[in-house]
Amino acid sequence: MAAAELDNSSEEVIYLDWNNALDVLGKAHKAGLFVLIIGPKGTGKTTLVRKFASSMNKELYSVNFSLRTRESHLVGTRTIDKGQINFIEGVLVKSMKEGTMLYLDELNAAEADVLLRLDEALDDRRQLVLKEAEGQLVKASPDWFVIATINPLSHVGTKELPPQLLSRFPIRMRLDYPPEDLELEIVKRHVRLDDGKVRDVKHAIQLARSLRDAAAVEELYYSPSLRETIAFAKMLNAGLSGRHAAEVVYANAYDQWGQVEYQKVLDMITSIFGDK
Repeated sequence: MAAAELDNSSEEVIYLDWNNALDVLGKAHKAGLFVLIIGPKGTGKTTLVRKFASSMNKELYSVNFSLRTRESHLVGTRTIDKGQINFIEGVLVKSMKEGTMLYLDELNAAEADVLLRLDEALDDRRQLVLKEAEGQLVKASPDWFVIATINPLSHVGTKELPPQLLSRFPIRMRLDYPPEDLELEIVKRHVRLDDGKVRDVKHAIQLARSLRDAAAVEELYYSPSLRETIAFAKMLNAGLSGRHAAEVVYANAYDQWGQVEYQKVLDMITSIFGDK
């Protein structure tokens, strides 16, 4: 994803609302309260936000934060064209003026100077002084709505949110991996499965949950997401056996941490899927 973008896709967003998250978002929107979604990668945070924006028929602006995200991505920048100085508005300013929904993805990966500008816009006044545009004052549209996500601090590149910024998001939702039966239902919504492949997908979900549990207690370095379960099912449909699909989707990801890590995952695959 680019640093900032408008999500204006007409494609239907597939999301199984297994923990009533859409209802909470709807009530927060009605109350005018910004929302923070907390959870590991691959639990459907972005899909949830896209589904909510679609259900509300709201345009969605997105910012995916990293160490390379700059103030100019949010606020804007000056340009010179034929001797004329112009100001090109950033996604934050556009969203405030237009009253769109703004999605701040992986907010706790942003640099301190970027967070400071956000903090100014997100306080109760909902306004921003553009030092880059001769002190122009931008006031947010009354229906402006912001949702942010953060990953747990165990994720590389994340840091604690400053308390004052955390307070700008009084509604906090925790999104975790769904129970096994619901994970299977999510996969079925993305991949058409015949009955003969369901058993292997259940085994893959069992493997994924074991890997997530091991990562949670730092026995392994990586926690597979729902994306991997969906990819596993697609590889089954493409003709791979369950055992082979488990190796290419799950085990091979751990090879970068060395043979010991890789072998641990292979042993888990063997215990679930059997020998080749």
